[in-house]
Amino acid sequence: MAEPSIRVLQPTHVQYEPLPFETNAPTTSPPASPGPYDSPIPMEELPAGAGRPRFQGAALREDGSRARESFASSSTYNAGTSINSSVYALNPPGPGNRSSAYLDAYRDDPHGSYQDETELSPEFADRNSNKYLDGKRSTYLPPQNKSRKWTYIAGGLLLLVVAIVAVVVPIYFTVIKKDNKDDSSSIGGSPNPTSSGSPNDGGSVRAISGGDGSTVTMDDGTTFTFKNAFGGTWYSDPKDPFNNAARAQSWSPALNETFKYGTDIIRGVNLGGWLVTEPFMQVLLRASLLLFYCQIKTVSFHLRVPALYEPYVNATVAAVDEWTLSQNMRSDTSNGGISQLENHYKTFITEKDFAQIAAAGLNFARIPVPYWAIEVRGDEPFLANTCWTYFLKAIQWARKYGLRINLDFHALPGSQNGWNHSGKLGTINVLNGPMGYANAQRSLDYIRIFAEFISQPEYKDVVVMFGITNEPQPSTFGMDQLKRYYLQSYDLVRTAGGTGAGNGPFVSYHDGFQGQNNWAGFLPGADRISLDTHPYLCFATQSSNPLSSFVKTPCTAWGANMNTSMSAFGLSAAGEFSNAINDCGLYVNGVGLGTRYEGTYPGTWPVIGTCDDWLDYENWNATIKQNYKSFALSSMDALQNYFFWTWKIGNSTVYNKVMAPQWSYQLGLENGWMPTDPRDSTGQCGGGNVWVGPLAPSATGGSGTAQIPASVSSSLSWPPATISNGGAVTDLPSYTPTGSVPTLTGPTFTATSSKSMITLSAGDGWENSADTAGLMTDIAGCSYLDPWIGPNASPPSPLCSSSAAKRDDMPEPKLTAVPTRR
Repeated sequence: MAEPSIRVLQPTHVQYEPLPFETNAPTTSPPASPGPYDSPIPMEELPAGAGRPRFQGAALREDGSRARESFASSSTYNAGTSINSSVYALNPPGPGNRSSAYLDAYRDDPHGSYQDETELSPEFADRNSNKYLDGKRSTYLPPQNKSRKWTYIAGGLLLLVVAIVAVVVPIYFTVIKKDNKDDSSSIGGSPNPTSSGSPNDGGSVRAISGGDGSTVTMDDGTTFTFKNAFGGTWYSDPKDPFNNAARAQSWSPALNETFKYGTDIIRGVNLGGWLVTEPFMQVLLRASLLLFYCQIKTVSFHLRVPALYEPYVNATVAAVDEWTLSQNMRSDTSNGGISQLENHYKTFITEKDFAQIAAAGLNFARIPVPYWAIEVRGDEPFLANTCWTYFLKAIQWARKYGLRINLDFHALPGSQNGWNHSGKLGTINVLNGPMGYANAQRSLDYIRIFAEFISQPEYKDVVVMFGITNEPQPSTFGMDQLKRYYLQSYDLVRTAGGTGAGNGPFVSYHDGFQGQNNWAGFLPGADRISLDTHPYLCFATQSSNPLSSFVKTPCTAWGANMNTSMSAFGLSAAGEFSNAINDCGLYVNGVGLGTRYEGTYPGTWPVIGTCDDWLDYENWNATIKQNYKSFALSSMDALQNYFFWTWKIGNSTVYNKVMAPQWSYQLGLENGWMPTDPRDSTGQCGGGNVWVGPLAPSATGGSGTAQIPASVSSSLSWPPATISNGGAVTDLPSYTPTGSVPTLTGPTFTATSSKSMITLSAGDGWENSADTAGLMTDIAGCSYLDPWIGPNASPPSPLCSSSAAKRDDMPEPKLTAVPTRR
């Protein structure tokens, strides 16, 4: 990279301050092997009750060039005092680096993010208090004789017993006994209260709403300070769980207000790698363990566990997608088996991420969801039905912080694009090959099930957009087939939610990488449809030009197309884009596939250079960071409505750092190369040609009279006559709608009323009771191939036995109709 090129600073040899119990000075960088927790400090020599050393932050090198690295950290500021020494530093603020709001917090691993910080108890928070150092020193006493370790263990057990008593007794008297006496609580609440609680509850009143600086209580009872400098307000009332009063920022409509598409700007981010995993995004997982609560702040610590894919990349069948990852995990019972995936769901994205997204000036989250959130069939190894629980949490967290959701159907049975993020790397089996029609039928069922759930009144103001298929490949199976499939999807979503303002979500169609101009005029008269495009620079021809030369590229490459599409199609948005101008990054292209930039990607790619400098974000200088920020702002201005890919990239367990920094919005915020206020993008492309709304009322459901002309519906009737690499649709396996529909369930909310506990309605999962068709399932007497068979297999012959019922359930090409009970 010529910026000039990023230079890796060579470590300088400095005299380290000795660390507690340490016999040898640490090296100048974290060890690659053994792992970062194979400390030179034997655990048996730690004081009773002490966890891994917390206060080994790094001090600056003598020359002030950068933070020196100890075994577990690398980013503490301001050496020179005992407070900021390698032993005692708690990541205190430095000039221009961190807000004074963090004076009373620390985190164990500076490679983590600021959400991992733990608040110091008040008596230790004062820098001028002797207790500040005393509290830290008392945790790590001078080395003791090994023979006394059992004394420490016994003392720790005694402390644990005391802590349990200290928790249980107050809970009994202040919660259980109190609840038995309290019969005055009620259900419901005023639209905008700021606190709730009984006036006789001992003065403990839990806030249900607040703005910048307020205290937020999470589901597990822990709290954090809400930081939102943009006028955002959170809202969460256990007695009124579907209240939509929250607002992400002062300029974004609250959830109970109308979002004016075409006028209000979608400023969004993806939660990629969460409910649909991808190799390059998976994290150094962190699990918080609540130790005790006893006259002090809640104490928690983080457990490191391996990133999801890295333990299995050298397995007999390497983990290259969620299919092979799931297979490996199911065999790895000693490490938790397939339950490792649920641990990932629990820890990768949490409530704090949603608060931070709102605080970053963003108002939308695009959340990829797979079909196995609903069900799996046959030998499909995915963890079924589980990630839906966490999508429900996402809805509640988004509601709490005023964020709107775009549910993106990201992984379809058989795969819609053959890429690893579709569930299985390999072949395309939706609208392609001998199972192409059957897989499309099954996918449409799942679209219908999702649509029925999110169209319910409890969810429709939060989940306002539905991307019905991520990145399908019409270059393989044809634009005509895709458009027919899209129209059928539209009918299913509109049947579930209805037409007119506020009824059901926007239907978002990916452009299939065919260019926005090829979708101009698609489905005239349709009610609330949106065009999704994914403008990436990094996967095409690689360039040796410096980053600075790309700062305005988004303006010329994307701006005009977006303006045209907003007029010729309607609402248009970039469902994905990133800061990457080349494909450098661990597993960005997939496990073991190398990079185009280094000439190691399959095919013939010239060597442009090494990726080392592009990944060494710890040493990026101010100019490089500003160029990345300018590139991001130009992208935002050109795209106008957008979702950055992605919010978070997890650390590699091999490198102990993020190995795809251009793809992480959160990391960019923390390190200064993403804008802290996305509104700063306005005018980055020079203004002048930016599309000016509003959209036509028919495009947003405002007229209530949207209707696709019959001639258009007839020309795009379902199913298509032929399937690519399959032949006539009548000669291919197909399903019949006679199965039992697996309705998605909502969360459970309870509240006390008088002396009884009641369950609040969360919807029954099905908005339109007239939508009574069954689930697409096997026709008795007919044969089927594996849904993932690939396009080169031949259809079963004979397709159905002579005794099988006549396949009247195979619809002939005709005017697209909504499903009805047969």
